[in-house]
Amino acid sequence: MSLPLDLWLIHPEAEMCDAFRDRFQELPHVSVMECRFEDLPPHDCFVTAANSFGIMNAGIDAAVVNFHGYDLMKRIQHRILDLYLGEQPLGTSFIEPTGNPDYPYVAHSPTMRVPGSISGTDKVYAATWASLLAVYQHNISQEDEATKIKTVAFPAMGAGFGCVPYREVARQMAVAYQHYLDPPHRMDWQAVIRRQQAIAYDEGQQVVR
Repeated sequence: MSLPLDLWLIHPEAEMCDAFRDRFQELPHVSVMECRFEDLPPHDCFVTAANSFGIMNAGIDAAVVNFHGYDLMKRIQHRILDLYLGEQPLGTSFIEPTGNPDYPYVAHSPTMRVPGSISGTDKVYAATWASLLAVYQHNISQEDEATKIKTVAFPAMGAGFGCVPYREVARQMAVAYQHYLDPPHRMDWQAVIRRQQAIAYDEGQQVVR
């Protein structure tokens, strides 16, 4: 069973925030914030829409490094070198402490190997799902409630360099959160088909390849 989270969805543009509100309106514990990363109040974990190599010098990754310091990027890169032999696969995420008690963790979650379009793929879903799993695994490993992640802030995954349309970003992220909230109780092909259709189709129309 998944553990409860407060999910924050942030973006500085009203159009993206409207797409978030539309897709997440039926899902619990979700707040949409029309703001930049730098304006966020204290929270437990921020998810970086990253690349596979931990090079965090552009987009929202750069804002995260400017806020927490260059050493955060170096630690993330060392973990990628140690854990993944220098290239973190898409569909994975790991939690890295920041050293800042008001913003204690980031989740490094690649949406792409290198900057470029991921439109027409399910990589937004994969990165969001991986992030939620990383938070879940972190929380079940912690005995002290004070070190668990309770608030998770997400940017619009894949909306920048990834060129994914805002409504599709919101759709895939909402599907990942719905799957987090309602995991299957057994593994069979019917469950797999339902999940795949939720990821790949919107009202009968195929939206990812």
